Amino acid sequence: MARLSLSPLALAVAGVVSLSLLSPVAAQQSDAPQVFDSAPALGQPAPEATETAPALPAEVPTPTPEPAPPPAAPDAPATAPEAAEEIPAETAPATPMETTVEQPPLPAPQALPEAPAAGPVHDLSAWGMYQAAHPVVKAVMILLVLASFVTWTVLLFKAIELRIARSRLNRSAGRIREAVTLQAAAESLGKRRDPAAFMAFAALEEFRASEAALDGAGPEGVKERVRSIVERVEVQAGERLRRGIGLLATIGSVGPFVGLFGTVWGIMNAFIGIAESQTTNLAVVAPGIAEALLATAMGLVAAIPAVVIYNHFVRSIAGWKVSLADAGAGVERMLSRDLDYRRAGQLSGREV
Repeated sequence: MARLSLSPLALAVAGVVSLSLLSPVAAQQSDAPQVFDSAPALGQPAPEATETAPALPAEVPTPTPEPAPPPAAPDAPATAPEAAEEIPAETAPATPMETTVEQPPLPAPQALPEAPAAGPVHDLSAWGMYQAAHPVVKAVMILLVLASFVTWTVLLFKAIELRIARSRLNRSAGRIREAVTLQAAAESLGKRRDPAAFMAFAALEEFRASEAALDGAGPEGVKERVRSIVERVEVQAGERLRRGIGLLATIGSVGPFVGLFGTVWGIMNAFIGIAESQTTNLAVVAPGIAEALLATAMGLVAAIPAVVIYNHFVRSIAGWKVSLADAGAGVERMLSRDLDYRRAGQLSGREV
C-alpha cells in the first residue's frame, strides 16, 4: 500500500519537475528565432545553434529519481529557470563567436596616377639649338659666323694677292739681276708697276736729277737718297700686302672671348630655367648648357682658323719682303756702279 500511495505522489512530483524543466526549453525555443534572424548576417552559425539546444533536456532528468516532499515542489521552478538561463548563456552565444569570421571590406580601387606630361622635345642639332637660344646668344652666334666668313674670305683674296705679288716680284727681280746699269734695267722692266720696278725707275730718276751736282757734291748724297726711296718702297709695299690680315689677328684674339660671353649668358639662362621649373632634371638643364657650349664652340671655330691663317700670311709676307729687299739691294748696286763709272770716266760709251 505504501508503494501504491507513493507512486501517484511521485508521478505528480515528476510531472511538476518535468514541466518546470520544459518551460525554460520552450522559452529557449521561442527565443531561438531571434538568434536565427541575426545569424544569417554574420555567416552560418544558425544551424549549429538549432542542433545543440534540444540536446540539453535529455541530460537534466538524471538527478530526479528520488521523490521530493510536496513543499519542495514550488521551489523547483525557481532553480530550474536559473539552470535554463545558464545553458543558453554558455552555449548559444559561444557558437557565433567561434564560427563567424568577419571579412574585412575590400579596398576601393584607387585611380592610377596620371602619367606625367611629356616635356617639350628639344632639337639638339646646331640649327635647333640656335632657334631655341636667347636673343643675346643668337646675336653672339651670328657675330661669330660673320667673323668666320670674314676669315675665309680674307684667306681667299689674300692668297690670290700674295700669289700674284710673288710672281710679279720674281720676274722684276730677275730682270734687275740681269741688267748692268739702271738705264738697262728700266728698259727691260718696261711699263711694269710692281715695287721692284718702281725702285729701279725711282733710282734712275734720282740719279738724273742729281747728275749736275755730282761733280761738286760727290756721290754720297745720291746714294743716300736712293736708299731712302728703296726703304720707303719696301715699307709701303709690305703694308699694302698686309692689309686685311689685321682682321685675322683680331678675330683670333677676340673670338674665344665673344664665345665665352655667349657661354656665360647661356648658363645664366639655364640657371633661370632651373629656378622657374623648380627642378634639377637634366632635361631642363641640358638645353641651356648645350646652347652655351655651342657659342663657345663657334668662337673657337672662328678663332682657331683665323690664327692659323694669320700666321701663314705673316710668314708669306715676310718671305716676299725679303725678296723685295734683294731687288732693292740690286738697284742700289747698279746705282753705285754707275756713279763709279761716271767718276772714273770709264763708262766706255754707256749712257748713264
